[in-house]
Amino acid sequence: MTRRRPLAIAIAIAAALGLAAPGRSAPAAQAPDLSGLHAFDLRVGKWKLHNRVLKARLAGSHEWLEYDGAQTWWSVLNGWGNVDDTRLDKPDGAYSGATLRAYDPKTGQWAIWWLDGRTPTAKLDPPLLGRFVGGVGTFYNDDTLRGKPIKVRFIWSKITRSSAHWEQAYSPDGGKTWETNWITDFTRVG
Repeated sequence: MTRRRPLAIAIAIAAALGLAAPGRSAPAAQAPDLSGLHAFDLRVGKWKLHNRVLKARLAGSHEWLEYDGAQTWWSVLNGWGNVDDTRLDKPDGAYSGATLRAYDPKTGQWAIWWLDGRTPTAKLDPPLLGRFVGGVGTFYNDDTLRGKPIKVRFIWSKITRSSAHWEQAYSPDGGKTWETNWITDFTRVG
């Protein structure tokens, strides 16, 4: 009886870890996580946007620039991704950029890349990765600012047929504190 006990414990541990026990079939493949696949669907279309951007980031600034812009958003990759073309009408000159987003059903996460029209041949940064919980999407990556490492956070919220809200924040201390430095409110056109 004591010899059978370690085998029973090993089988229980293997089952808890999702491993096949001796003489049993392997566990079924995990179903894809599609919980956030449609989180951006309402963003498809044309939008006007209003930006509030902190003049100096992670510098103790409290002075904000405000300007408008326009955006067109498409679904791509058979619904597993989307792209936007954005024009930002900054006071010192307009510029454009494009965002690519792709959904990974293995992780249930979105990846977000930005291509800045002012530096179109620059290498794309690693994507921000994240997911939607309770209608709010939170995405993170690591970057540098003035040669120092920072964390970057995007938050998408209040996405409806007619409006949406986006915020960007930086953290100089590994995510302990955050400074919101860009806020955009979107209103559907037409």
